Amino acid sequence: MKIFSSVALIIIVAVVMVASGMFYTVNETEQVIITQMGKPVGEPVTQPGLHIKLPFIQQANYFDKRFLAWDGNPNQIPTKDKRFIWVDTYARWRIADPLLFFQRLRDQYQAQSRLSDILDGGTRNVVARHLLIELVRSKGFEKETMASDSKEMNTPIKYGRQALADEVLVNASRRAKPLGIELLDFKFKRINYVEQVRKEVYARMISERMRIAEQYRSEGAGEAARIEGEMERQLKVISSEAYRKSQDIKGKADASATDIYAAAYGKAPDFYSFLRTLESYKKTLNKDTTLVLSTDSEFFRYIKGVK
Repeated sequence: MKIFSSVALIIIVAVVMVASGMFYTVNETEQVIITQMGKPVGEPVTQPGLHIKLPFIQQANYFDKRFLAWDGNPNQIPTKDKRFIWVDTYARWRIADPLLFFQRLRDQYQAQSRLSDILDGGTRNVVARHLLIELVRSKGFEKETMASDSKEMNTPIKYGRQALADEVLVNASRRAKPLGIELLDFKFKRINYVEQVRKEVYARMISERMRIAEQYRSEGAGEAARIEGEMERQLKVISSEAYRKSQDIKGKADASATDIYAAAYGKAPDFYSFLRTLESYKKTLNKDTTLVLSTDSEFFRYIKGVK
C-alpha cells in the first residue's frame, strides 16, 4: 500500500512538472520565440493567451511588444562651422521582427547597446555636415516676427532642426531594420556649447543685446530730437503768425486812430492843438520841473495865457 502511494505521488509530481513545462502564457504586451536546444523553432508567438510547447526540450523567450525608449548620453560633437557643442538625444523603438531580433541581439540590453552605436554615429555624421544655426533653429524661423540685427540670426535656414533629426532617423532606421528593430522617432533633446566656450558665447550674446538696445536708444533719442525740433518749428511758426497778426491789428488800430485824430483836427484844429499840448504838459511837467522857454515858443503859448 505504501509502495502504491509513493508511485502515485511520483506520477502526480511528474504530470505536474510536465504540464508546467508544456504550457506557457503570453499577455498583450509580450511576444515569444520558442527555442529548442538554443535554436529558434517555429514562428514568433504574438497572440496573447495560453500556448503549448514541448516540455523540458523547448524554452519560451519573452520580448516586449510595446514602444521602448532609448536615451543617449550627451556627446561633444563639432559642427560644420567648427563649433564644439554637447548634443543630447533620445529615440523611441520597438521590436518589429522578434525572430530576427533574437537571432541578432538575443535581448534588450544588447539592443540598447547596438542602438547607441547606430544613433550616436548617425547623430555625429549629421551634425558634422551642417552649421550650428541649422541645429538650433527650425526652417521658416526667419519668417517669424523677431527683431534682430545679428547676421547669424538672420541667416536663411535651409534644413532646420527637424529635418536634421529626420535625416538621423532615416539613416539609423536603415541600419536597425536588419536587427529586427523599427525606429519610431528620434529627437534632439538638448544642444549646448561646451563649457570652455559657453561663457564667451554668453558674453557675445550680452554684447549683441546691448548693441541692439543702444541702437534702439539712439533711434529713440533721434526721434525725440526730431519731434522736439518739429515742435519748436511749429511753435515759431505759430508765434510768428501771431506776431504778424498782432502787428497787423496794431497797424490797423494806429491807422484808425490817426484817421480819427485827423478828422478831429480837421474839425477843430485849435481845440486839437490845445489837447495835444495839455497831454505834452502832463507827460513832461511836474512840481519839480523847471523850464526855460522863449516867449515865442509854441510850448509856452498856452502857459503865458494863464492868469
